[in-house]
Amino acid sequence: MQLKSLILPLFLTLPLTACNLVYKVDIPQGNYLEEKQVAQLRQGMTKEQVRYLLGNPMSLDGFNHNRWVYIYYFKPGRGELEQKRLVLDFINDGLASIGGDYTQPETFEQGL
Repeated sequence: MQLKSLILPLFLTLPLTACNLVYKVDIPQGNYLEEKQVAQLRQGMTKEQVRYLLGNPMSLDGFNHNRWVYIYYFKPGRGELEQKRLVLDFINDGLASIGGDYTQPETFEQGL
C-alpha cells in the first residue's frame, strides 16, 4: 500500500519535471553586426561601400530610399531577448548619419 502511494506521485510529477529538460532552439534573425564593422563606417561612404562592409540591409524604407535599417533579433532558447538596430541615412549616395543602438565611431566625421 505504501509503495503504491509513493509511485503514483512520482509518475505524476515526472512529466512536469521533464518539461524543463526539453531543448529549446536559439533563433537568430537579421544582420548580425559587430562593433568593429560599425567602427569602419565613414561619412561620405557610397552605398556600395557600405553594402560591401555590412552586407545588404534587412529593411529598406519604402518611402525613403536613402534610409537603410540593419536589424538583428536573437531569441535564445533560454534567456533574454536581444535586439539591435542600426539606421544609416544617405544624402546624394553618400553616408550622412548613423543612428540606432550602435555608437557612432569617433572617426566617422573624418570622412574617407
